[in-house]
Amino acid sequence: MNLFSQSQCLICHEIIQPKMGWKAIFSEEKELIICSACEGKFELIEGERCRICTRPFQFLDERFRHGDMCHDCKRWEEDDDWKGYLDSNQSIYLYNDFFKEVMATFKYRGDYVLAIIFAEKIKDFHRMIQPDLLVPIPLSKERLYERGFNQAEAVLIESGLTPTMPLTRIHSEKQSKKSRSDRIHIPQVFIVDQQIEIVGKNILLIDDIYTTGSTLRHAAKLLKESGAKRVQSLTLAR
Repeated sequence: MNLFSQSQCLICHEIIQPKMGWKAIFSEEKELIICSACEGKFELIEGERCRICTRPFQFLDERFRHGDMCHDCKRWEEDDDWKGYLDSNQSIYLYNDFFKEVMATFKYRGDYVLAIIFAEKIKDFHRMIQPDLLVPIPLSKERLYERGFNQAEAVLIESGLTPTMPLTRIHSEKQSKKSRSDRIHIPQVFIVDQQIEIVGKNILLIDDIYTTGSTLRHAAKLLKESGAKRVQSLTLAR
């Protein structure tokens, strides 16, 4: 073990100071990829949360909580067109200003290496639910050409996991440019590949941000209508 090795933080690019002490000396050495300052700026979603979308209740006005569901999920589940398609979503972090900047660097400035910082959390959740298929939310061909890579697929690959691509996406305006109402009422944006076996499968969708849940529910609906048994989702933040 090299006690004096130095690495640069993948986010702020400062030299990472390794933790010292007896525990550090005798424990298995792990590669240091982000500094403690940057790590501390990620806010894990903890405490009471919506059973479907993991929206934390600590930041939610009681008027918008209905038992163990948030108001948004209650509306989705009361709509016969959408009820029961997305079994649950797990989001890891709060979408704070720091996460927003990290994601902008990753997605829009092409810093692919940042995918690795989410690997341990992705692997932990994968081990916990053990899905049959890992399905990253796809980009349209136009958007993929523009960015150079699919961020959802990237975090799976950098986690050492194998993505399956039964969905293709129809090109449309960026979700970030749409209002909440527009996101909820968009027509189906995915097409399913009938040659990929999904009947009876437990599927885990992977995406970067949970906003209204519309994109994930469109994907879940199409997959369940095509025979999937269960569809859950994992997003990096919400």
